Amino acid sequence: QVQLVESGGGLVQAGDSLRLSCAASRRTFSMYGMGWFRQAPGKEREFVAGINWSGGSTGYADSVKGRFTISRDNAKNTVYLQMNSLKPEDTARYYCAAQTRDGTYYVRPGDYAYWGQGTQVTVSS
Repeated sequence: QVQLVESGGGLVQAGDSLRLSCAASRRTFSMYGMGWFRQAPGKEREFVAGINWSGGSTGYADSVKGRFTISRDNAKNTVYLQMNSLKPEDTARYYCAAQTRDGTYYVRPGDYAYWGQGTQVTVSS
């Protein structure tokens, strides 16, 4: 069982920045692909960013490219999402997820076995 806990969300104004963190409970974290997803009320959960086991491969949704950066610190069992130039349309609950079958990331929520409870990000105009 992998426990994931997100933190760092909050209420900010458009143009501000936030740094989300996701702490994992197991040292085997270093073998997992990790993803950040978000879900707004009435919408499906969507892929935001992913990172492979080593951090050498990353991917982003088109809507956040150039603004968000995913990174990881395997020594701390933690993955991060640096969110810059936030827009109102970024408002959502943000979740981190662990893919334990191999070391890569995927863009579909169903490919991830473990999820955190999420952290709310609200961006006002």
